[in-house]
Amino acid sequence: MSLPAPHPGLVIRYACLRKREYEAGREEGRKDRPCAIVMAVTDDEGESTVLLLPITHAPPHEAADAVEIPRVTKQRLGLDGERSWIVVTEVNEFIWPGPDLRPVPGGDGSIAYGTLPPRLFDAVRDRFLVRAERDGAVRVPRTE
Repeated sequence: MSLPAPHPGLVIRYACLRKREYEAGREEGRKDRPCAIVMAVTDDEGESTVLLLPITHAPPHEAADAVEIPRVTKQRLGLDGERSWIVVTEVNEFIWPGPDLRPVPGGDGSIAYGTLPPRLFDAVRDRFLVRAERDGAVRVPRTE
């Protein structure tokens, strides 16, 4: 499995643990899905902590809860043709690389689909920060 360095805007395949699953006591997500890294911080020892936002086909209940991915970006990343949103109300937090990374289906063994365009990433990051400051985004800590 090919592991790129984690960086904001990178879209990876991950066993994302959604809020409802975490609250039900699960330790692993029931579904592998594309997710977008919103933040990656490396400490003095070289350990990277990553914050990851899930990507879903389900439209958000409120428009401010997610950012839709444009069709052209989905095509460039090799994602399916259905509408998708990056959810900004919940975030998985883990030490990179972590056990829940998965290879992209039909790919070359890499976990990465590619990187979001800067303008889209900026919109995602800004909406995440506003939402986290206003209501607090749900942080789902992941175990090793």
